[in-house]
Amino acid sequence: MPDRKERPVFIAANDRSRDLKQDLVGKLTEARERTRWLLSTVSGEDLGRQHDPIMSPLIWDYGHIGNYEELWLLNRAFGRGLSDRNLFDIYDASLTPRSERPSLAMLDRASADRHLDAVREAVLEALQEADLDGEDPLLKSGFIYYMVIQHEYQHNETMLQTLQLMQGEGYRPQAPVELPCGNPPSAEEEEEMVFVPGGPFVMGTDERAWALDNERGAHEVEVLGFYLDTTPVTNRAYLAFVEDGGYERRELWDPEGWAWIREEGISTPKHWYQKEPHDWWTQRFGFDEPVSMDAPVVHVSWYEADAYARWAGKRLPTEAEWEKAASWDPERETKRLYPWGDEPPTPGGAKRANLDQLAFSVAEVGAYPAGASAYGVLGMIGDVWEWTASEFFSYPGFESFPYPEYSEVFFGPDHKVLRGGSWATRPGAIRNTFRNWDFPVRRQLFAGFRCAQDG
Repeated sequence: MPDRKERPVFIAANDRSRDLKQDLVGKLTEARERTRWLLSTVSGEDLGRQHDPIMSPLIWDYGHIGNYEELWLLNRAFGRGLSDRNLFDIYDASLTPRSERPSLAMLDRASADRHLDAVREAVLEALQEADLDGEDPLLKSGFIYYMVIQHEYQHNETMLQTLQLMQGEGYRPQAPVELPCGNPPSAEEEEEMVFVPGGPFVMGTDERAWALDNERGAHEVEVLGFYLDTTPVTNRAYLAFVEDGGYERRELWDPEGWAWIREEGISTPKHWYQKEPHDWWTQRFGFDEPVSMDAPVVHVSWYEADAYARWAGKRLPTEAEWEKAASWDPERETKRLYPWGDEPPTPGGAKRANLDQLAFSVAEVGAYPAGASAYGVLGMIGDVWEWTASEFFSYPGFESFPYPEYSEVFFGPDHKVLRGGSWATRPGAIRNTFRNWDFPVRRQLFAGFRCAQDG
């Protein structure tokens, strides 16, 4: 008979494993429901069409979600599989650039539905026997399952970027969530900034279940004192840059950015246009609407953000500055998982941040005062991804896991880091340590920015 002291430990371990598996089943199921809901009103023709050369056809993203799940939750984790090599090649993002994916023999909607259902049935079967308490780094604490769940979340946002680019009638979703009213700064407060004192803080994380390889490991960083905008730059503030000839003043622009805007004929954020002089409108999912002056500017490239910051006599924050302002609690000298603390955002209608896709739009700045960081900075999670000044490089002690194509192959000066997520980001795919990256010319992203100044 085992010692009495051992029994509670054994039972607790089993309970933890059972609860973890139940959590994984729930999250896998909910993620798939959201994916299918987002695509439910899209015609087969629009699923198969390439709406922009920099985006995949939506049906490729859909099939890729199922194939990625098969690759990691069956093939790599258990040595099992349902599909032949050809299907894996079609949905391998590293083999075929987005511009060439329409030529692939992709599954149509009905075939993709069947494939995703068959994979999911096999995945849930295998999960019952998975040892999530063992030493296999893929399975331990459910890492590989959470990675696949986050992958589906991320493709939801990618698909929304594509849906925003649809021509003609467009996507035209009916938003089930109504955004709260904002609390924008007055004209006198438009330039309001907060001071973040200098000193060390812990950047990154050592968390092994949800965190992805480029977020690890935790390391101490010394940051000089700096000022940071209390909110993202608004459309009103950005319009002042536009009307002051910001797109015509070469001295404001990075040389490569200047060459790019001249070549592309760019003179406003993406989707902006004028019906009459000083009457600014934007196109959002097939709807034409006036530009909301108190909302964060969105669909701007890194080059545009950098030029605006220079025009305003400021600069973009570094990645370290952004994370310190979002995550560090100076009174307790501890790191927060989210700007407001460690409690996760509420799915489907967050009280602290505009996340989870269901509003289909940014909120006015100041709409979520309960989401402030310890330094009083607002809107650091949700609404718009925020460009930083930093290039995408690894942290000290970085280890590529579970495959180099997730992060490692993108390290270098070609990609700029974005932080904070957007309205189109699922709550489970964002935290203070999460790092996004893209080319500095990209504007299809739900991206804006805020500015910093030296202290």
